[in-house]
Amino acid sequence: MDDQHGELPQPHGAHGRPPTKAERWAAFKKSPFLPATVLVFILAIAAGLFAGSYTYTMANPTPRHIPTAVVGPPESPHGKAFVGGMEKALNASLQLHAYDSYAEAKEGIEEQEVFAILRVRERSVELDVAGAAGAQVAQVLEQAGPEVGKAVGVPVEVKDLKPLQEGDPRGLALFYISLAAVIIGFVGAIQLSVHARGLNPLERIAFTVLYALLGAFAIAAVVDWLLGALDLPFVESWLILALTMFTSGMVFTMFNTLIGRWAMIPTWGLMVLLGNPSSGGAVSWPLLPSVLGHIGRWLPPGASVNAQHTAVYFGGSQHAFPFLVLAGWALVSCAVFWTWRHRHPGGREVGALASGVHRAGAPGA
Repeated sequence: MDDQHGELPQPHGAHGRPPTKAERWAAFKKSPFLPATVLVFILAIAAGLFAGSYTYTMANPTPRHIPTAVVGPPESPHGKAFVGGMEKALNASLQLHAYDSYAEAKEGIEEQEVFAILRVRERSVELDVAGAAGAQVAQVLEQAGPEVGKAVGVPVEVKDLKPLQEGDPRGLALFYISLAAVIIGFVGAIQLSVHARGLNPLERIAFTVLYALLGAFAIAAVVDWLLGALDLPFVESWLILALTMFTSGMVFTMFNTLIGRWAMIPTWGLMVLLGNPSSGGAVSWPLLPSVLGHIGRWLPPGASVNAQHTAVYFGGSQHAFPFLVLAGWALVSCAVFWTWRHRHPGGREVGALASGVHRAGAPGA
């Protein structure tokens, strides 16, 4: 108040006029309220997309094309009747691949070229499934086979050539450990960008390697040694998880370099919204929408599940493709980060760390 007259002081600045809309907008853009408001809408959209993507792919898995080996004459009357009955019951097509012998057909199972073997006998058929190749596919075939056999009057014998491990009866453990590696991979990179912002590019890559190796070891040790849920080929599974975690971390780092603080959006979309549902881990690829089934193989989550699945259940038939996919994403991410490292929001001036240590150790510091 004014000491002499007790009046309130007049507002200062631009003769006390209220701010214009342009000035209010300029102030809003500089405030923390703009990114917070944007995040509210991004999170709401992400929540809907997250629920939608997983529900679309996993809530009602439906077989579409099931690669099936055939040994024996499929053109025989009861063989044709059984195949036709199966396709009608499943509302899907059995992609028949003829093999000269049962041994060759079993090799097709080992190479994961087919999901089942149909042996056509003179008066019956044998349907061999492979639960380890795809638990959901094996389940629908095991359920439909005997029912179709009764309907068409053909005796059917069903057995599982590659059952899942006892600690993982639904075949989801490999999906969960791969999911853990993917999510912790990019969350670790986010935390480095927040709490270790001063890391220079080579140091950032090195620490991503370190937390990937240690985190992957922890995942494998807990699942195998502590819980006994899976009997892993430990070193191979550990390194697959480490490569997955490193790749996921570097993907976020790449996007952080390109678009800054909004890097979580493309990372989440690529790895979680698209990558995990299409990975084939929770729902086998023949039961996924066909486009997702093909895309999933080329994304880090699908490549991780593929490599891990083969390592655990088909150890003698490991393929290079999933490792090339993971390595390709990792190399591209590292190359983009390194090429445009000057745009990354982290880092420090050369010699800043040494000078900081020197000041901290100086007398009176």
